[in-house]
Amino acid sequence: MTDPAPSSAFEAAYGFARSDVRLGNWRQAPWNVWAFRHVSELIPTALIPATPGLTEYPPVDPADLLEQTFPVGDGTASVADVLRRTSTDAVVVMKSGRIVADYHAPNFTAQSRHILFSASKSVTSVVAGILYSDGLIDVDAPVSHYIPELKSSAFADARIRDILDMRVSLDFEETYQDPRGDFARYRRAGLLEPSKLGDTPDSLLAFLASLQKGAGDHDGPFHYCSPNSDVLGLVVERASGQRFTDFAAARLWQPLGARQDAYITVDAAGTPRTGGGFCMTPRDLARIGEMMRLGGMANGRRIVSQDWVSDTTTNGSAEAWRAGKFFEWLPEGRYRNKWYQTGNANGAFFALGIHGQYLYVDPRAEMVVAKFSSQPEPVDNNLKRLNLALFDTLARLC
Repeated sequence: MTDPAPSSAFEAAYGFARSDVRLGNWRQAPWNVWAFRHVSELIPTALIPATPGLTEYPPVDPADLLEQTFPVGDGTASVADVLRRTSTDAVVVMKSGRIVADYHAPNFTAQSRHILFSASKSVTSVVAGILYSDGLIDVDAPVSHYIPELKSSAFADARIRDILDMRVSLDFEETYQDPRGDFARYRRAGLLEPSKLGDTPDSLLAFLASLQKGAGDHDGPFHYCSPNSDVLGLVVERASGQRFTDFAAARLWQPLGARQDAYITVDAAGTPRTGGGFCMTPRDLARIGEMMRLGGMANGRRIVSQDWVSDTTTNGSAEAWRAGKFFEWLPEGRYRNKWYQTGNANGAFFALGIHGQYLYVDPRAEMVVAKFSSQPEPVDNNLKRLNLALFDTLARLC
């Protein structure tokens, strides 16, 4: 008997052919299950290298944890049930700095790197926080101080603090399913979608420069707009004098002790999509959460200042949050430095990306959870609540 052809092996694993996955459908089910783990085959990327030679710890069997049950709605569900319902690709649970469970869906390995989508924003914030700790970023300075090319845009008089907290007055909406309009143009600028026939997409910088101010003033209600976070990535480059990937590798990724190279999607000019393009392993994502839990420390060295971490996890305007559109699914929440605060008794905070990407940190339980998913819909508030209930349960079980 001969081995099956590679295409047959692929189809046996995923239920479709590799040739079926295209730039036009990579975020849609069922193709997203493969695509979210292989973004670099679809979109240009730039490398964020890890320190060579660091060894990874063996996987930790999650069997006991998967069998645990907890109340869900009018009944109960096991952890395994919830992982299936939330289209989970991988989960890593850390307790007091030690990995206590690894879960990998079929065809996902410890070396698989998955896209974070908007959980990338929280990583970008950590990188910006390093520069803030160095005294090279003034959060009260206008964006145009660092990026003069945006002096005719909505960002001209917005402060760095406004982009960190999603309080820029911006004539822009996150309409994920709309194939037209500014959000679709934004995706094309980041090379995340096919260009229109005969059309050359804007660069990310040109797209950002085209955005205009909304009806209100800056520093108003929480208004979630991904382009804010791409602006922050450009601020990092201008303030550091380095490419974002080089600075992130030297000051975050390698000191963190990341075991695998990360990468980030880039536009045609090489500008990184710091608002949603990071790709990494779940364990390395968990290491970022552990560093935040420890107040900015990793491997006995300081990565970012305690002041930055404390500001991120305890400050932020409750009034601005209540005036925004995310209040409905996180009523006690706040948002600061591109991280969400739950408002729960444990002081938990988290990073969040569409299709179910999470980095959840519970300081009182000394727990960190990194979770990658391929949920069919980009936004599902019911699944957000279910994921948060899962994390709260893990904090009690682990």
